[in-house]
Amino acid sequence: MNQVLNADASITNRIVRETGAVIIGGHFQGLGIIRSLGSQGIPLCLLDWDFCIGRFSRYPKKFFRCPAIRQEHLFFEFLKDIAKRESLEGWVIYPVDDETVDFLSRHKHQLEKYYRIPTPIWEITRFASHKKLTYQLAEKFDIAIPHTFYPENIRELENLKIEFPVILKPSIKEPFYSLTKKKAIRVDNCSELISRFKWAKAIYPPVELMVQEMIPGGPDNLFSVGSFFKNGQFLGKVVARRIRQHPMDFGHATTYAVTVKIPELEKITRMLLQAIGYYGLSEAEFMLDKRDGQFKLIEINPRTWGWHTLAIRAGVDLPYLLFQDMVGNSIHVDEFVENIKWFHLITDIPTALGEIRRGKLKFSEYFQSLGGRKSDAVWCLNDPLPFVIEILSAPYLWIKRGF
Repeated sequence: MNQVLNADASITNRIVRETGAVIIGGHFQGLGIIRSLGSQGIPLCLLDWDFCIGRFSRYPKKFFRCPAIRQEHLFFEFLKDIAKRESLEGWVIYPVDDETVDFLSRHKHQLEKYYRIPTPIWEITRFASHKKLTYQLAEKFDIAIPHTFYPENIRELENLKIEFPVILKPSIKEPFYSLTKKKAIRVDNCSELISRFKWAKAIYPPVELMVQEMIPGGPDNLFSVGSFFKNGQFLGKVVARRIRQHPMDFGHATTYAVTVKIPELEKITRMLLQAIGYYGLSEAEFMLDKRDGQFKLIEINPRTWGWHTLAIRAGVDLPYLLFQDMVGNSIHVDEFVENIKWFHLITDIPTALGEIRRGKLKFSEYFQSLGGRKSDAVWCLNDPLPFVIEILSAPYLWIKRGF
């Protein structure tokens, strides 16, 4: 019997050693996955259709320039071909952006002939990718959300009973963000709302536009639960307060976050992911509304997110937990360390300077915020080159990505 068990363990270990990870997207989110898995000796393959800092990491990996994800047929064929050509069959795929998540979820069954795909099928993922569905699900389970309306034309817009200011935003991020470089637009009165709505529906389907109350307080009241979820339970989790973001009003990137313990948020997130039937990595974002003391759901990101390496510093290596589960070695991490700080220096400095200039932050407060146990999104003493490359390429990244 012992010989059989030893043989089974040997086969399992060999499978794990031969299985690698394919990371699609090599900006700092992908770099975090590279460092997480590369430090464990897992073979890596990085794909990107643009300049990326991840390819300069010291961890051994294959790198290939791939077609843009919007060239869906070409990208699909590329993934099939490279799996055979580079012996990537059975490797685990990690997406780092919404478009790749949508692609993988829609083509999951076909691609599972070649790869391990942790991204759930579209019938599940759509409840996270499509904010309108997210809010409808939240309301079904009595989870608080900002007051949200879905006007499809100007007449419905004019009849809304809502207090200003409000925000106008898309139910699905793309192509709205690519065309505007904004996640949401602040609107201060009815005439401006009508004008903005007409402008937005010229570039985006009006049925997917939402008008939402603006919760006061800014990112100082912004919180997230990042987790690895399976069978209705967290196998690893971290809760963070996201104090600074770029831009500060409706940020598309967190620049400074710190871990906090808020069991209420864990409970709400577990309820949501259970309702969806979710598996994998995700970030659930909430805003604390100090008017009524409620945490209100903003969105769910069904993938790794910008500050996910904060979890690693806090003792929960989420990309590695997912990898181990995908190859049959389930690992459960119950707790994370509180008051661990994370920042993305190249974006946090200009964000903080802007707040200082507006009188909302003092120099002393900023420097104090960087004290204690912390990690940077890109800087790493034993893997410094990506940080150097990011600094040198900062003007390009600001123009191309807006960071």
